[in-house]
Amino acid sequence: MKSDSIVIIPTYNEKENIENIIRAVFGLEKYFHILIIEDNSPDGTADIVRRMQQEFPDRLFMVERKGKLGLGTAYIAGFKWAIEHQYDYIFEMDADFSHAPADLPRLYAKCADEGYDVAIGSRYVSGVNVVNWPMGRVLMSYFASKYVRIITDLPIHDTTAGFKCYRRQVLETIELDKIRFKGYAFQIEMKFTAYKCGFKIAEVPVIFVNRELGTSKMNSSIFGEAFFGVMQLKWSSWFRKYPQKK
Repeated sequence: MKSDSIVIIPTYNEKENIENIIRAVFGLEKYFHILIIEDNSPDGTADIVRRMQQEFPDRLFMVERKGKLGLGTAYIAGFKWAIEHQYDYIFEMDADFSHAPADLPRLYAKCADEGYDVAIGSRYVSGVNVVNWPMGRVLMSYFASKYVRIITDLPIHDTTAGFKCYRRQVLETIELDKIRFKGYAFQIEMKFTAYKCGFKIAEVPVIFVNRELGTSKMNSSIFGEAFFGVMQLKWSSWFRKYPQKK
């Protein structure tokens, strides 16, 4: 059955989570498709997805890549696949249940019913809604978002959020091949570019829960890319002409 919405989930060593997250999304009342971007996980994640594709042949899709090539490039590959297959609403979501599948319909409604172009599952729009993170990481993430807002003038509380819904027009407009960052800064660059292109962005309050299974992919180099990348984004924006929403 055709769906207007696809959820893109990048994976690397997510065997503990992947089946459960797929079933959780497919268990929702709203009918979603899923696209897995699999970076050659040595733990057998792809084998689990292939087995589940036999159960859900019309809803579950996978793009397999040759190795761990970065979060940003995974999503760019997924966006291009989703555009090619004419989905109207395209989602980013983690495999580890830090983003609750039950919030997907809320993001969808913000775009499909309320007319926004991008809906962000926001940890910070209504306080600090993070569970099971060490305090140091909570503070780092919170103040990183504050820092991004100060440098870029983005009217968004959770500038580093990775749980989002886009209208297809956004991804068709913002020149995906010009998105430069691969790690943490990718999420910032996507929001900043959408904003500079004139798209309407809304934040939907969500509760972010730290993963219980598997290993986090976050490291200090990813934060470093974000810190310096924000300044590069601001500087380059002074000399770049952004395509505008039609």
